[in-house]
Amino acid sequence: MAYTGLVGTPEPGDTVILNVSALARGLGTGGFALVVALPEALPADPPPAPGHLVKDRYSPTQTMVLGVDDQESEHHATLARATGIDGMPVLVADLHSALPAILAGIRAEDPELRVAYAMTDGAALPLPFSQAVAGLQEAGWLADTLSVGQAWGGDHEAVTVHSALLAARHVAGADITIVSQGPGNLGTGTPFGFSGMVVGDHLDAAALLGGLPVAVARMSNADARGRHFGISHHTLTAVGRGARPGCTVPLPGLATLPDSVAAACDPDPRIVAEALASQRAELTAHTLVDVELDGLFEALEGSPVRLSTMGRGLTADAASFLSAAAAGRWAARALAG
Repeated sequence: MAYTGLVGTPEPGDTVILNVSALARGLGTGGFALVVALPEALPADPPPAPGHLVKDRYSPTQTMVLGVDDQESEHHATLARATGIDGMPVLVADLHSALPAILAGIRAEDPELRVAYAMTDGAALPLPFSQAVAGLQEAGWLADTLSVGQAWGGDHEAVTVHSALLAARHVAGADITIVSQGPGNLGTGTPFGFSGMVVGDHLDAAALLGGLPVAVARMSNADARGRHFGISHHTLTAVGRGARPGCTVPLPGLATLPDSVAAACDPDPRIVAEALASQRAELTAHTLVDVELDGLFEALEGSPVRLSTMGRGLTADAASFLSAAAAGRWAARALAG
């Protein structure tokens, strides 16, 4: 894989320097042969351009971009004055794979809503790595993208989640913004050693700016790891312990799932009901709302991009996608009053 804006465009027969460290270990995160350089076909130096934000800083592939609130940006004055996001719902998810499912839930209520996506730097740094984002924008499901922190490559570049949310509202004109890390989250199996721990910080940022912080519950009815069955420990920790009280946590009302849908899934997503009953107690600092699922499975089937989480599709881990879609549905309804 080559990021042509950084290293140039490889042609057949070119010599390439590759980074295969994660690929050689067989890892899902970072598991590609990444082109570091074309030593015999170096690209021309880029022409002078405005912008002085350096991202992926002090690595050999650091890149300079024009920030949306950069002094040289046409939006600088707007963002210098902006102090809040006017109650905009901000859906914060642990996994990148939740993005199309959240959008399906939003669009099931109101396909005219303008939705932005802020990709944080907890996983993949280049936003163009995400085929899902490309497909969602092509289909008109996503109006704008913002790359946050060390991440780069969005329609707008932001230094922090705070400036990304302000730009989503006041520059992109978003009705709703979704925040998550890019593809390839990192976890160690320890209580706090996972990249999604920043979900709590991002919910706090939404609240600080006068938004409506909505936590997207990471769920699974198929993950063999007990810590992720039902509501994942990532959500129970990052939201239950890491976010300030007062967020909204929509949960899929699995009891409302039609029998015909449950029969099409393997395993039946309703098997998590017993686990959910006890896990809810770990989120009582927030407002838990049950969202009925009528029509959401069909909305998910209509996604313009492939639904996949940890290698599992819609019917293999329906609870995961229904949870994200339920959050999207609730946020859209919150806007409608």
